[in-house]
Amino acid sequence: MNFKQLEAFLAFMTTGSTIEAAQRLGTSQPAVSRLLSQFESDLGLPLFMRRKGRLVPNSEAEALLPDVQNMILNANSLQRHVNQLRLGGLRRTLMRVQLPSSVAQTVMPAVAESFLNDHPDVALEVLVGTYETSEAAVLGREADLALVRSPTLNSGLETVARLDTDAVCIVPPGHALEALPEVGPGDLIGVDMVLLGRQRLLRQQIDQVFRQGGMVPQIRAEVHAVEMACRLVARGIGVSVVNGLFARLCQDMGVICKSFAPRIGYSLGMVTLAGEPRSPLVLELSRRIIDEMSRMVGSDAFTLVEP
Repeated sequence: MNFKQLEAFLAFMTTGSTIEAAQRLGTSQPAVSRLLSQFESDLGLPLFMRRKGRLVPNSEAEALLPDVQNMILNANSLQRHVNQLRLGGLRRTLMRVQLPSSVAQTVMPAVAESFLNDHPDVALEVLVGTYETSEAAVLGREADLALVRSPTLNSGLETVARLDTDAVCIVPPGHALEALPEVGPGDLIGVDMVLLGRQRLLRQQIDQVFRQGGMVPQIRAEVHAVEMACRLVARGIGVSVVNGLFARLCQDMGVICKSFAPRIGYSLGMVTLAGEPRSPLVLELSRRIIDEMSRMVGSDAFTLVEP
């Protein structure tokens, strides 16, 4: 038995699905199934029934669940303790936040400076990841706070603030589309495009809008981060349709944001682990991140919704 098997078991028992467990762990569904099978084999104890191709936990699995939860909690506590010692001993409280690359690169330097100056007893770790891995990081207590897509894929997360924004079309300076008051699918016919990967939710929404507008995008490049889309657009490789908040954070790369119609709404959430007391430091860090984004992009780039 190993720690990855325990994580897979807990994720499956929590979500009830090997697919959702894989999303939570940032791995594949076959990998989760393999870990669960190995876990059963190593224990020498059947834990699941197979019904119509699905795994169903039996009473033995339910009985083991509290023990596995405690083992993972203790392991994460140990890792946090080790990290605290590495960062200067027990005098410092370690805080970890996981963000998309564009936010981490542009927003966090100023936030980290001011936050750490005001809290000398705190050590801050800034992690970068996808929305899916960020959810998993909070659920696994590897991060105290994360910026993810809203609504979340997994239960067990509490949203402390929601940011609503719209998609925009980004173009390089001097592009013909720069003169338009807003850009729509018909304006992009025959225009080279840089689009997010097909597995991204925003890309699926964009493709749907294009289909409804009778337009087939002329794709020159596909990327997997808004920051990279902005860099390619700035070099004149094509234009793109991306999250408006993230695009405005990257405007210093040399891109111009144009309104896009029809509207494609996009929601993000600052999330923490549900069921835990709200840490004043975590809430303060969340507020500072949002305040810095507002300072950088202006109040019209997103709408803040607090519960």
